[in-house]
Amino acid sequence: MDAHCAIDWSPIRHLFPFAIGEYALPAGVLRYVDEGAGTPVVMLHGNPTWSFFYRRLITVLRGQRRVIALDHLGCGLSDKPQQYHYCLANHIANLEQLLAYLKLGPIDLVVHDWGGAIGMGWAVRHPELVRRIVILNTAAFLSPHIPLRIAAGKTPKIGEWAIRQLNAFALAATVMAVARPLPPEVRAGYLWPYQTPADRIAIARFVQDIPLHPAHPTWPMVDAIDRDLVRLRHKPVRILWGGRDWCFDDRFLAGWLARFPHAEVTRLDDVGHYVLEDASAEMIARLANWLLEKPYER
Repeated sequence: MDAHCAIDWSPIRHLFPFAIGEYALPAGVLRYVDEGAGTPVVMLHGNPTWSFFYRRLITVLRGQRRVIALDHLGCGLSDKPQQYHYCLANHIANLEQLLAYLKLGPIDLVVHDWGGAIGMGWAVRHPELVRRIVILNTAAFLSPHIPLRIAAGKTPKIGEWAIRQLNAFALAATVMAVARPLPPEVRAGYLWPYQTPADRIAIARFVQDIPLHPAHPTWPMVDAIDRDLVRLRHKPVRILWGGRDWCFDDRFLAGWLARFPHAEVTRLDDVGHYVLEDASAEMIARLANWLLEKPYER
């Protein structure tokens, strides 16, 4: 999909019946769910998903909260410029510009996968704008652990070819990231924005941006975010963790608890990386109720 060309998502609209806002960056248009009114909740997806990942939580919250669920540039309904420098620093800058434009005031932040590094990268710069945080199988700190199936995507030339030409990463995720098979229409929803090799450019770039050694340009940024997480330690934190995630496994959960020892944690033994797909409606309602409670600070 070329930059500034909106995708036709009408075939999945029945699964994703939300109002979509737009914000123009120099490189392309960011699109985001903008539903409801009240205290804002900002939801940030990872790779290779998009705001579709949050549709069940959006539905539960939008009657009492304003929900913003961003599609990062190159993802979902947002533009997919081919010459853009897709990296963590730019994704954080894009989020920062969007939230400054929206003038939301203090927000509740929900993060998953790459959304953790992006969201926490913004949050440590603006702790006064963060009310509370929900963490879903993600990281915002360095780790030497990377599964072989993710590492394969970083293989020069071959990895990008498989991701972009074969859609290998997004297709595999619809099977490997869940503990229970996705319904066919939900699986199609995850894949809908990524129909051509051009559509998949950010998927490949996210994989390439995983920092595994100090010489990687994103390594020092993740390290700096980690050091600054202390600025958020007094915020209420809720962790909902899929225990069957083979990528963000329990070593990452331990990492979060070391940084937020007072976090409220629910580990779901039978839930995979796509936590909000495998989680029951009751568990999503409980998470929503936590977000609807009056916040407190320790």
